[in-house]
Amino acid sequence: MNKKDKKIVSNLEIKEEKEMLKSLKTNASHSSGYSKSIRRINPLGMRVVVRLLKDRNLSEGGLYLPEGAKEAMSESLLAEVIEVASAVDMDTDEEANISGVPLAAKVLIPKDCGTRVPWDNELRIVETKDILAIVNEISIT
Repeated sequence: MNKKDKKIVSNLEIKEEKEMLKSLKTNASHSSGYSKSIRRINPLGMRVVVRLLKDRNLSEGGLYLPEGAKEAMSESLLAEVIEVASAVDMDTDEEANISGVPLAAKVLIPKDCGTRVPWDNELRIVETKDILAIVNEISIT
């Protein structure tokens, strides 16, 4: 391929990329009229961010309970750790978990502990001293 052919190919590629970007912008402006932002919470100190896990609405006898009835009776809630406090190690430049609670661990927390996140009712910022236990699920066959 000579220089002229290479230039034509690169011009075609640039033109295709511009058309793709233009169509993406057009589709985005016609879709909903607003942009979506994502929030990430980085807990400070000895805190973790947990997402409350929904429990099945069954009593021990197998009866279905109304929404919220089981939560009203329980003293603790099951949650999953979705973010932990971290610090950067100066020697290795790696982030280290300083909270002591593993990421993605299932934990038991008191029903009324932690700070609720205003934009998501399922999220709470919890101090590690308030975590009652780490729950390990084992499948028995």
